[in-house]
Amino acid sequence: MKTTLTTALAAAFAVSVLFAGADISTARETKAGVVRTIDGIASWYGPRFHGRKTANGERYDQNQLTAAHKSLPFNTKVRVTNKRNGKSVVVRINDRGPFVGKRVIDLSRGAANVVDMIGAGVAPVTIEVLSSI
Repeated sequence: MKTTLTTALAAAFAVSVLFAGADISTARETKAGVVRTIDGIASWYGPRFHGRKTANGERYDQNQLTAAHKSLPFNTKVRVTNKRNGKSVVVRINDRGPFVGKRVIDLSRGAANVVDMIGAGVAPVTIEVLSSI
């Protein structure tokens, strides 16, 4: 009983830390499903591409939580954390890119808004690959 209660309390604490905006790495339970981690620069894309077909054939909706990556399989879920402010978002890979410089991911406008990088245009990020389909 004591072990179950301790585990439940640890899980509740991890979730509360996660939602309080703490660094993702402090919440042990969120790390269990991480396949790999990638560090680099993220950019975002929006209005000019809204409604066009993405590389996987669906229509791009700049308000959805999606992203473009050069090689991750379509429908892979990744957590992107802005290193400047610790804000993170989980997105689904549905397009290819970015094709500018050494950027590692292009976020939809909706995802970029969540991690607060619209104004800057680019941000240093950590990408945690959560699942591949």
